[in-house]
Amino acid sequence: MKAVIFDMDGVLIDSEYLWKKAEEEIFSSLGVVMNSELCGLTKTMTTDEVTKFWYNRNPWQGKTFKEVEQMVISRVIDLIASEDCEIRGIKTFIEKLKTTGLKVGLATNSPYQIIDTVLMKTQTATLFDSVSSAEMEERGKPAPDIYLTASKKLGVEPCSCVVIEDSYSGMTAAKRAGMKVIVFTNNNKNEFVHIADHRIDSFDHENLMVFESLVSGNEVS
Repeated sequence: MKAVIFDMDGVLIDSEYLWKKAEEEIFSSLGVVMNSELCGLTKTMTTDEVTKFWYNRNPWQGKTFKEVEQMVISRVIDLIASEDCEIRGIKTFIEKLKTTGLKVGLATNSPYQIIDTVLMKTQTATLFDSVSSAEMEERGKPAPDIYLTASKKLGVEPCSCVVIEDSYSGMTAAKRAGMKVIVFTNNNKNEFVHIADHRIDSFDHENLMVFESLVSGNEVS
């Protein structure tokens, strides 16, 4: 392995509840009727896809599609900045990874606008060799596009990249790109853990052994 590519939401920050809160506030204010079943369908979508999803089911008046999308993004940015949402140990973990000579990238379904806020929140802005957003891709995860772009930016072949993901769509995207996948569970149950090559539950010192083994070419359990 020559590079590690991190997902952002759920890996650098615990943000699922922030997205849910922002979307409920914004779309409900426009008269959109939301329920938990439909909300579950949007969890892995890009912001653009989520906005289209709700507009198609409950068209609103008075604001353009892009204005509403920006309202959601701005609210999420505010919540990230104000909430205690960074994943414990992530900064130290990435710092230690960098000392091994691995390149480090970021690949997220979230818009570029949000990335700077997350990197500032986690104090990791200077640690990534590249950052990529599916906003610039034709297809978001689970398509492999974002991970292929990330590997190209890093100058590393996909087969020499390992991805840290927490979601099924993200792991699927990485697998389709031809990369190894490590699922990050954050000490929670993850029903899709079986599709990953390896698993880590937290970003502590012991889990650096996973990467040391991958770099050396040895398999780990």
